[in-house]
This record gives sequence, C-alpha cells and structure tokens, in this order.
Amino acid sequence: MRSGRMLALLMLLGLACGCGGGGSDSGSGGGPAPSSSNTSAACQGNNIVPVTVNGSLCSAGSYPNKPCVAVTVCAPGTSDCQTIADILLDTGSYGIRIFASVLNVPLVPVASGPGSLAECVQFGDGSSRWGPVRTADVILGNEPTVRVPIQVIDTTFGALPSVCQNADRSPIDAGFNGILGVGPLAHDCGSVCAASPAGMYYSCTGSACTASQAPLASQVQNPVALLPYDNNGVTVRLPAVPSGGSPSVDGSLLLGVGTQPNNTPGPVTLFELDGQGNFVTSLNSSTFRSFIDTGSNGLFFPSPSSSALPNCASPNSVWFCPPVATPFCAFAVQEGATGGPAGQVPFQIGNFQNLIASSNRVFPDIGGNMGGDFDWGLPFYLGRSVYIGIEGSASGLGAGPYFAY
Repeated sequence: MRSGRMLALLMLLGLACGCGGGGSDSGSGGGPAPSSSNTSAACQGNNIVPVTVNGSLCSAGSYPNKPCVAVTVCAPGTSDCQTIADILLDTGSYGIRIFASVLNVPLVPVASGPGSLAECVQFGDGSSRWGPVRTADVILGNEPTVRVPIQVIDTTFGALPSVCQNADRSPIDAGFNGILGVGPLAHDCGSVCAASPAGMYYSCTGSACTASQAPLASQVQNPVALLPYDNNGVTVRLPAVPSGGSPSVDGSLLLGVGTQPNNTPGPVTLFELDGQGNFVTSLNSSTFRSFIDTGSNGLFFPSPSSSALPNCASPNSVWFCPPVATPFCAFAVQEGATGGPAGQVPFQIGNFQNLIASSNRVFPDIGGNMGGDFDWGLPFYLGRSVYIGIEGSASGLGAGPYFAY
C-alpha cells in the first residue's frame, strides 16, 4: 500500500454551450467577479465537472480516497483536443499538470528570456513534479474554453535541478495522469516568483536550466479564475460514506460560488484564509496551521497521544492504527486566519490496516501522522458541500480567499 498523499502545494516564504461567451484568449490571472448579468448569461448546469472517488474516472487499482476528474486539453486556437481522465482533483494546489506521456496534442512553449519556461513544484507528501510550462486551451465541464499556462510533467526535459531530483517520472510513479489544482489562490507562486528567482521556475535553453523569475501571466494558474463566468471559486460536493468505507462514490465539482442555482450556498460558516491559503485548527489545547485539501487522501496531523493514536506498523507507518475496538474520536476547532467565527468539527480515525483489508477504497476515517500542520484531506469533504472562494474575487459570502460549509 502506497504512503499517504498530501498534495498541498508547498508555497514559498471550448465547448461553449451557446448562451455564454466565446473562448478566452487570456493568459493572465483573475477573471471578472461574477455579477447578476453574467450569471444570467451563463448556461445553467454547464459548470458541473463530475468527480468519482476511486470510481470510473480513476485508473484501476488507485490508492484510497482518490478523487478523479476528466479535463479536456486542446492545442491553442484549434479543435485538436484530448479529454484525459484520472486527473486528481486537488483543492490544495493551483493549476493543471499533466504527464507528457498521456498528452497527444501539441502545446505552445511559454517563453522565458532566450529559452522556455519550466517548473519544479514540490508537494506536502515529499513528491515533486518537473517539466516545461506550455500554453493550452482547456475546457472544464461545458464552460467556455480558457487559454492558460499548464505544466507538462516530463523529467526528460532539460536537466533536472537538484531540488527536483526525486520528481515522479510517470503516471505509475505518481498514481494519476495529472492534477487539476483549484485551490483558493489564482497562481501557483504569485508575486514571490514574479519578483525574483525563487527556486520554483526555470529558464531553459537546450538542456541548461537556470532559476528564473516568472511573470504572473506565465505562471501555472488556477483555470477557474480565468472563466468568463463561474470564476469566483468552486464548490466540492461529495456524499457521506459510512464508517468502514465504500468501494467508490460519485460527486461533483461545481464551478463558481453563488453564480448558479446549483452552487448557491444555504446558511454556512465562512473561514477567511491567509495569503497562502491557510487557516487555524485547535486540537487538545494545541494550535496548528491548517488547510483543506482534496488531494490529501486522509486527515494528517500530529498525534496527540501515541497510546490512543499510534502509528501503524511498517510499511504503513505514515498512517494511524488505533485499536480496532476503540477508534480515536475527537473534536477539533477551525478558525479563520484572522480570527472570526469558530467551528467545531467532530472526526474519527479508524485502524488503517484493518480498513484497507476490505474491498472498500473510500474511507471517512483514515488519517496519518504529520508534524506541525493539520491537513483536512478528503475525509473532511465527505458528506459536505464545501465552498472555496478564490483570492481577488467576490461572492455573496464575501471576498476570497475563504472556504465555507
């Protein structure tokens, strides 16, 4: 069994449906905030992206709690398109990343000085991705096409920088064909990488690659922020799963927050996020930096008690294995980055080894040990509608970045 996935990005410190607009030639972040006029112009229901957790959109034998979507990628300005499934839905990162080995359409290199732009991006589980940045036309659901820089994951491109020597080389290594990052930020690095080389972006000429700054328009970007409508955030809606798990579940990624009837919240609690997409969680008198992340397949946090919440034996030692007869039950308190309303969240951690011995692959009660932070991974989303507001955009709930449920 593979180790836990924590695909939160480590931050540095189309088919238009006829009643909407045409394709976008935007290469920069931040579409317009939705209004009553562009909401009425959008096609109702065009904002639905189906999600299967360990279901039909995932590859066979996928690791537990893996949410998958399909994304359509086109050569810019053409009808040469390809729909690729087994794309990980990740609300803890930003932008589209697809392995070169599964791409069949030609994309356009993004220039960087005399060469082209490449990127090394590192994730919370210790994995990394390397490859060139290319311009693509992308279709999400039945929304209009958006033009956006994406990362083509390819370790044969140029010379890998030292920080990316462990980069995944194939979909088999990673466990997916690519990533759709739709977290609360618009760019994967932002002003830090725009101002100076920060070890994330590289200018490559031939096989030589040198750390470089990357203007916002050239960075890998959250494609939702570029949509002409439904561009202020996303809504993740997944069904509840019983203790002990289910083989798979189906849900939806709804583009936009409060822009269409299907993504309009009822009464919810909103939590403001800081500039890195983080908030605060308290558990057992300890306070942690926190984030919500569909790309993490468990709840990851420091164990409050090695006796009540011990690690599993190797090779599953990243996971928790409390006694089967007495699962760990607790209440954590979530609070916005700047204070504000607090919400109490009950959760349970079961015995990972016992759970995965079944034929089920979707679990609400698996978790693992992670020092320092509290990662509210996929189990947090099960049985909830979670609304995520993108920075610089507004909805009836308020200004992003935020999450609410």
